[in-house]
Amino acid sequence: MAIKIFITGVTGYIAGDTFSVLQDKHPEYEYTALVRTDEKADIIKKAYPSTRTVIGDLDDSELLKKEASKADIVLHAADASDHEGAAKAIAAGIVEGHSKEHPGFWLHTGGAGILTWEDSEKGRLGEHSDKEYNDWDGVAELTGLPDSAFHRNVDKVVIEAGEKHSDVLKTALVCPPTIYGRGRGPVSVRSRQAYELTKLILKEKYIPVIGEGKSRWNHIHVADLAQLFLLLVEAAAANKLDDELWGKKGYYLCESGEHVWTELAQKIAKDAEKAGFVNKLEKKPLARQAALDVAGFEAISWGLNSRGKAVRAGKLLGWKPTAPSIEDDAPNFVKDEHERLEASS
Repeated sequence: MAIKIFITGVTGYIAGDTFSVLQDKHPEYEYTALVRTDEKADIIKKAYPSTRTVIGDLDDSELLKKEASKADIVLHAADASDHEGAAKAIAAGIVEGHSKEHPGFWLHTGGAGILTWEDSEKGRLGEHSDKEYNDWDGVAELTGLPDSAFHRNVDKVVIEAGEKHSDVLKTALVCPPTIYGRGRGPVSVRSRQAYELTKLILKEKYIPVIGEGKSRWNHIHVADLAQLFLLLVEAAAANKLDDELWGKKGYYLCESGEHVWTELAQKIAKDAEKAGFVNKLEKKPLARQAALDVAGFEAISWGLNSRGKAVRAGKLLGWKPTAPSIEDDAPNFVKDEHERLEASS
């Protein structure tokens, strides 16, 4: 029997890239993709003819429950970190359709915005922080973050379902930070944080500095993130039931380093200058409300700290990021954003 995978978000950035890798590496799996419209279903079928599509959205709880109950593996990436109802439906479906002899696996996409909780609660912007999380020695801290933390309500649904139904439901919560790199999916190939920053620099002709300009985030190339999902899918397909992989310990940070937002903005500005898109730019303060007006949380995140060490995936799955650094890739998203701005003008 072929492994059955139900995936959400294939027309998006993360799942789109991951799906391209899965299709290339494991064409023998049976894939079902949730899409919102017939038009998007046609795009997916054209790119991947053997994929079954179902039309619906994250509010279609019965559909999510039904498809999750039939799948061996659910890979949830469509607004996964913020849609509580979808998470509950997926959990219920997997539990209903599986048993101890045939457990279901749920690979859930969280977000490292959750690690900004302390800065957010204390109203800090652009301040230096030494706090660094760890998904191996400090996994209990990650699974026990305050309820007020960003994404925490959905994280709790995943974590609690994995603990309560550990015999039939195996969960892995993947928590990516700033993602960069051109996606390989059939629709969305663009991330947001670093790209919105680039867009601001190109349009407004200055280097934004939020607060003291010292905040830091981890980053990961989308191809390295897709590789982590691939390894988790393969572990699930092989029915590897190591308690270190799933459930209360199955929380995966994923990073290949970190950047100071102001320093990254300066690098982007320098690359834009080299490309002839701007003249030499100066730094300028960007206030909280102005940042929100620019790009919502993505812009505010340039003033927050989100730092963690990804250890678990390397130890258990042999995962090792190999893609170019965010600094080395910056000229590419400068070029991409310039082309988008030209096309929209």
